[in-house]
Amino acid sequence: MTPIAVTIAGSDSSAGAGIQADLKTFAALGVYGASVITALTAQNTRGVSGIHDVPAEFVAAQIDAVFSDLAVGAVKIGMLARAAVIEAVAVGLDRWKAQNVVLDPVMVATSGDRLLAPDAVETLKRELIPRARVVTPNLPEAAALLGTDIAADEDAMQAQAEGILALGAKAVLIKGGHGAGPYSVDFLFDGARVTRYAVKRIATRNTHGTGCTLSAAIAAGLAKGQDLAAATRRAKDYVTDAIAAADRLAVGQGHGPLHHFHATWA
Repeated sequence: MTPIAVTIAGSDSSAGAGIQADLKTFAALGVYGASVITALTAQNTRGVSGIHDVPAEFVAAQIDAVFSDLAVGAVKIGMLARAAVIEAVAVGLDRWKAQNVVLDPVMVATSGDRLLAPDAVETLKRELIPRARVVTPNLPEAAALLGTDIAADEDAMQAQAEGILALGAKAVLIKGGHGAGPYSVDFLFDGARVTRYAVKRIATRNTHGTGCTLSAAIAAGLAKGQDLAAATRRAKDYVTDAIAAADRLAVGQGHGPLHHFHATWA
């Protein structure tokens, strides 16, 4: 059976992040990708110049169209922007009994532009975190979800992962890419055990779409029947290789994209 994953997220017109990055990731990892677009952004490698929200009822219509026809094995959720859209997604997930939900709580773009309305944060916490198989915040996002300072060390990262787990998630992958030191360290916590993933930092400015790509890669693994730990490990390996190969691309004048097809392009 063909593994299928769907991304519920915003569109990046420069194709480095959002649904475009997710669909590239699904394809690179051997998974058929479908999409539900929640917002359109006028965006390039230098920043976001505009956001056009998709009406909540049309987001719901896209969800119904995809799930009524495709055997979806995993769902990646990214940019949602508004509370009404978050609520429509939550209702849609329940209506179709969606499994393997990977929630990337996208709040700010790599360029620093805000992508989630401040008043929507509580709705995200209430409606989507409890429905997630795993939540994948970076350090600023984890701090924003908990209303606390950004974690400065690994002990604080683990404590924040536990705090997000207490909001109802089944597991939390807290990402240390915004941290300091020679290694980028992530922690996967499911309430029973902590798995530490450490990779050496790669010197490149081309990191646009890293979070989108990682969460999409985890969803791809889950759609293929991998358990969460295995899907996360393979996703980390894929993203690390995509970052390492990013400078082989010459795209844009700001933070360029990862090389999603590093394994297949000559």
